[in-house]
Amino acid sequence: MPSQIKTHAVRLEFEAGTLVHSNLSGAAFAGNDLWVAGDEACGLDRLRRLDPVGKEELRYGAPTNFPLADFLDLPDAADIEADIEGLALQDGYLYLVGSHGLKRKAPKSGRSARDNLKRLATVSHDGNRCLLARIPVEIEDGSSSLKRETADGRRAARLRGDELANELTRALKDDAHLAAYLDIPGKDNGFDIEGLAIAGDRLLLGLRGPVLRGWSALLELRLIEKKGELRLAEIADSGALYRKHFIKLAGLGVRDLLWEGDDLFILAGPTMVLDGAIRVFRWADAAATFAGVDAKADAVLWEQGPEQTRSLPFGAGVDRAEAITRVPDHILKERWLVLYDAPSAARHDGDYVVYGDLLAR
Repeated sequence: MPSQIKTHAVRLEFEAGTLVHSNLSGAAFAGNDLWVAGDEACGLDRLRRLDPVGKEELRYGAPTNFPLADFLDLPDAADIEADIEGLALQDGYLYLVGSHGLKRKAPKSGRSARDNLKRLATVSHDGNRCLLARIPVEIEDGSSSLKRETADGRRAARLRGDELANELTRALKDDAHLAAYLDIPGKDNGFDIEGLAIAGDRLLLGLRGPVLRGWSALLELRLIEKKGELRLAEIADSGALYRKHFIKLAGLGVRDLLWEGDDLFILAGPTMVLDGAIRVFRWADAAATFAGVDAKADAVLWEQGPEQTRSLPFGAGVDRAEAITRVPDHILKERWLVLYDAPSAARHDGDYVVYGDLLAR
């Protein structure tokens, strides 16, 4: 359980032209490297571990961009953003998930009221946002790299789908709780995936939205690979391809997920575009709890579950924590890394350096 936070303890150095430094939304360690994702790009960035230059405990830089189109047959054009919201390393693969949601254009300063009203009425769908995929990772002497295919037979693959939908969104089209929200933009309390965690053969996807009368949702999935594609496998005796877990997070939506042993930690924040509480919740023994669910159940309402452990800093329009990941013990013992979207001026050191926080666990 986190007992303290050390702010600005991790220095991340990017380069001119980088798209992710101001909208970090996913993070995962592989070897000595840190992989990060942003919600306005269609690629992943690898940062190397470097010697500290100031008071920070960890420093990462020398970025290399890995376009997703080099590894996956994308559902949309290679320059269409994927809105990657979660990363997780498991069994030699780097898993990633996009928001799967619609987007609404935001008004811009300097535009006429007429133009901004038109923007506010414009809703669009980008095919690359519906990505649930895994890419092989090779690690040698602490250095990691992505591969489309490896000598030991691992291959990059994404959940079966096209530019309009994938197996998950198609399965949700008739869902009693979530179907209506597929046609609402994510930041309007519409369908919006922002968390990813993996244990064994089960994936958990955390929904930032919708939050239903204060109840947040997790989707439990099981993936199999067939003919070079990922497919949803039945997860309940009912034949359902997913299981819903409704939980109480003080009315907040999920921003990221993290397994720590058998405990599930949930980073949560407002579902709408609001300046508000960012909190970490702990679901003790969640792994055993999930294993005990009735095999016929395709939805569970948890009256007892996650409990808040701490609050994280946030500001007016800045410092929105969106990624939490475990720092490997060989790098730093008993620490988690937290990264922020829209980092404040205090988290910047020049145009392309931002700072994250360390949580003691």
